[in-house]
Amino acid sequence: MGSVDHHLHMFFFPFPSQGHIIPTIDMARLFAARGVKATIITTPLNAPLILRTLEKTKAPHHSIGIRTIKFPCAEFGIPEGCENADSIQNLNMLHSFFKATMMLQEPLEQLLLEEQPHCLIADMFFPWATDSAAKFSIPRLVFHGTGLFSLCASFCVTTYEPYKNVSSDSEAFLIPNLPGEIKMTRMQLTELSRKDDEEKTLTRLLNDSRESEVKSYGMVVNSFNELEQVYSDHYRKVFGRRTWNIGPVSLCNRDNEEKAKRGKEADIDEHVCLNWLGSKKPNSVVYVCFGSMANFSDSQLGEIAMGLENSGQQFIWVVRKNRKDEEEKEKWVPEGFEKRMEGKGLIIRGWAPQVLILDHEAVGGFVTHCGWNSVLEGVSGGVPMVTWPLCAEQFYNEKFVTEVIKIGVPVGVKVGGGVKKDAIEDALNRIMVGEEAEVLRNNARSLAQKARQAVEVGGSSYSDLNSLIQELQLC
Repeated sequence: MGSVDHHLHMFFFPFPSQGHIIPTIDMARLFAARGVKATIITTPLNAPLILRTLEKTKAPHHSIGIRTIKFPCAEFGIPEGCENADSIQNLNMLHSFFKATMMLQEPLEQLLLEEQPHCLIADMFFPWATDSAAKFSIPRLVFHGTGLFSLCASFCVTTYEPYKNVSSDSEAFLIPNLPGEIKMTRMQLTELSRKDDEEKTLTRLLNDSRESEVKSYGMVVNSFNELEQVYSDHYRKVFGRRTWNIGPVSLCNRDNEEKAKRGKEADIDEHVCLNWLGSKKPNSVVYVCFGSMANFSDSQLGEIAMGLENSGQQFIWVVRKNRKDEEEKEKWVPEGFEKRMEGKGLIIRGWAPQVLILDHEAVGGFVTHCGWNSVLEGVSGGVPMVTWPLCAEQFYNEKFVTEVIKIGVPVGVKVGGGVKKDAIEDALNRIMVGEEAEVLRNNARSLAQKARQAVEVGGSSYSDLNSLIQELQLC
């Protein structure tokens, strides 16, 4: 990769959750590979995750440092050691967690004073970071961690409030001023279902984030022009935001070890996983994973198990259950299910090496919660998707996958509702067998090729990153 002068020093400040930290590590690696000195700011208990990932990278990372700041758990009634949003067990504590992150401004500014970096890339959940950067006369870039389609859609829904013009939660409305004739329902807008206290904190946070974005230098986006060109242009021209698309950032992980060691310690040996996949035919395995924060009920897990079995598809299923009582932990498993699925299905309880799995030729489908990291990793792997959004911008991402880029089918989930085994079985078969599956797979493969071209020398994301670095050198 090309390099620039080493004088440019950048701070990277991710929100403390896996879905924000992991792409930030990849992003820092991309900048470091061009000769930029990168420093990742995090809390003490999140630092080992970052160190572990950096130690396994093959690309030069000697210019990536880590600085830690204390997370104020006790001050907000959060248990000591709870420094990552993924470990939050209930909405009340999540409410407190967001409040606690607002107290990170002063220690961040102390680090800015000590290190004097040339630029700050800070997560969208830190709206005050724009003011902090301004105090030191440096540019602040926003990192949303999602794509431009969902940003455009959310902005239009918030601005024009089209959901007020329908008579019921299930009646569809057209999102105004958004390319693509996209329709939603109130049931798909999770922001409308927040409770009072949570509403006040999160709504204020999102409003502050939008205001700080306007005042910021611009945005770095984990996406690529060929995927979201229409919405990238829309965000720049209609909403007046400066953006640089530098993704998919996960593609900086080139070999199996880098892919396997990305994020937390996997709950399966990478060689066991690869050997199992290696015994399967191409495009014959469905990968089922709902991100790092999903916690389904026993009855829903049972429906997923029966849907998988009835579909006849081979699968890898990542199950994350937050249960203290070990005796209660496995009651969701249908009687005899694991024995019947021996050789046909592999259950991973905990953390899985997702990029490693999605990039394997045996994987032919992906059941996903539509978190943006997962969507992009599925796109990069060329894998059709069953969309099962759970919260936040995931319902927008579902529309993008199924209606805009047309590489997936919806399972039919509604906010607060479950999905039955028959719907799961039907969706799985739609992406794995038949003419529809072949069309979806061809679309996905075409996008995967474009994703990889984007990050190579001369590609759109490679060029956007170079342009940003050159511009920052002149600030």
